Amino acid sequence: MAQFKGNTSFNHSQRDKVGVLITNLGTPEAPTAKALKPYLKQFLSDPRVVEIPRLLWWLILNLIILNVRPKKSAKAYEEVWTEQGSPLLFHTKNQADKIRTQLQGEFGDDLVVEFAMRYGQPSVDSALDKMMSSGVRKLLVLPLYPQYSAATTASTFDALAQDFQNRRWIPELRFITHYHDNAEYIAALADSITSFQETKGKPDKLIFTYHGVPKRYLLNGDPYFCECHKTSRLLAEHLGLTEDEYITTFQSRFGREEWLKPYTDETLKSLPGSGVKNVQLICPGFSSDCLETIEEIGQENREYFEESGGETYDYIPCLNDSASHIHLLCNLIKHNLQGWVPIKSQDYELRNQIAQNTKL
Repeated sequence: MAQFKGNTSFNHSQRDKVGVLITNLGTPEAPTAKALKPYLKQFLSDPRVVEIPRLLWWLILNLIILNVRPKKSAKAYEEVWTEQGSPLLFHTKNQADKIRTQLQGEFGDDLVVEFAMRYGQPSVDSALDKMMSSGVRKLLVLPLYPQYSAATTASTFDALAQDFQNRRWIPELRFITHYHDNAEYIAALADSITSFQETKGKPDKLIFTYHGVPKRYLLNGDPYFCECHKTSRLLAEHLGLTEDEYITTFQSRFGREEWLKPYTDETLKSLPGSGVKNVQLICPGFSSDCLETIEEIGQENREYFEESGGETYDYIPCLNDSASHIHLLCNLIKHNLQGWVPIKSQDYELRNQIAQNTKL
């Protein structure tokens, strides 16, 4: 058995291509406890996601969490599942399809666009197999996390590196680590808020809520907290908001240790008591609507707010595959593709001639 993965049908005169791989977090294959268990095991076994001693975490994960959480999570997934499947999966697929259409319209078929999930399917390995087999020799990777975090962005790089360790031919690689302060990203978010408020009106408070991570990660040097606040500040400036008109919060904490504050759920429970009865929430750290935005923010936190005396609660959807989102992502990709153009036809013919006249 070969030590390194290769392509036995490889043609040395094959045209070189440029690849763009967009990635997102992942999703189970079905909203069932059976499907959730392997997905959660892969996700929660990642040392980038949970940074505690491996043996201790292995015991907690396998003896407790994986025997309890899959059933509970399956019920939540059932509420957001659609005829197209997982919202995160079909939104990411739609984004990839539209990016592919736009970029190939400009650069031709020698530019290949695929998508993958860090956990679950389609996997990073399978996407790379497909791209490398098609002739991709230069690869640009865009994790769809606007704000960098070791738990998301760096974990994606780990998956790439792990695959490359077993691959015979490694492509040239470019990796986009963040775009939290990209002007087009800020403008697209602002436009989505403005459009929403044209029909719903302005709230007492606009809440920018981001996925949380343990505070320990911030203290150890992770820039995520700072980048979230910069996104909020730039977005507020674009919208002309005063400091009293918006707040940045963090959702989805897990376990007993302190996470980034203020917590979204506790904030929503406290706001009605201070006279804030009308709120709108947006998740600037999510490129696609998913379980956390639809169920946790759209439903669970709504209940917290209303049970505490809140009157009007609105969730502003993610950018998903909107025209403004696809436009900014394509421009971000093109900026990072500078100097990488589809191979010229004369170069292809030269390589073909060399291959025919050379014994390998």
